[in-house]
Amino acid sequence: MEIPVLVLPGFGNSGPGHWQTLWEARHPAWRRVNLDQWDAPRCGDWVHELTMAVRRCAAPPVLVAHSLACLLVAHWAGQSSLPVKGAFLVAVPEPASPSFPAAATGFTPVPMRRLAFPTLVVASANDAFGSVAHARHCAQAWGSRFVEIGDVGHINADSGIGDWPEGYALFEEFIN
Repeated sequence: MEIPVLVLPGFGNSGPGHWQTLWEARHPAWRRVNLDQWDAPRCGDWVHELTMAVRRCAAPPVLVAHSLACLLVAHWAGQSSLPVKGAFLVAVPEPASPSFPAAATGFTPVPMRRLAFPTLVVASANDAFGSVAHARHCAQAWGSRFVEIGDVGHINADSGIGDWPEGYALFEEFIN
């Protein structure tokens, strides 16, 4: 049986040119979790939606999170005993950043405890939404492997990375 994969976009959802969307197109069995309230997310609501999505999986899923959804995973992990196989966490945002969306509520403080499943945090050196130091600090607290990939902005469609083959290689290495 193939491992279920749940795609968790961040603030505003992931559009057609985003690597998450492009990866989903290659893998029809993957499921994007409709977190709803994309432009005014409330952490508690997102936690509920993730819980429901994990419960619907036939086996423990892998979570593929971008940006604000990385914080969702950290909050969810502290409130849920549902099993997941692991979480691939890309572009962890920093709530203290001036770029952090003011419309996102309930995501602070960021949980700083070890997660009960394997995680990989991927960070860019020039992400306007979160510093490498913050991403590294989160990775250490969460017990995550940490990979810095250089100057790639927010690791999204605006970064010009297309389907981000280097990221997909990291993902494949992580799940195997």
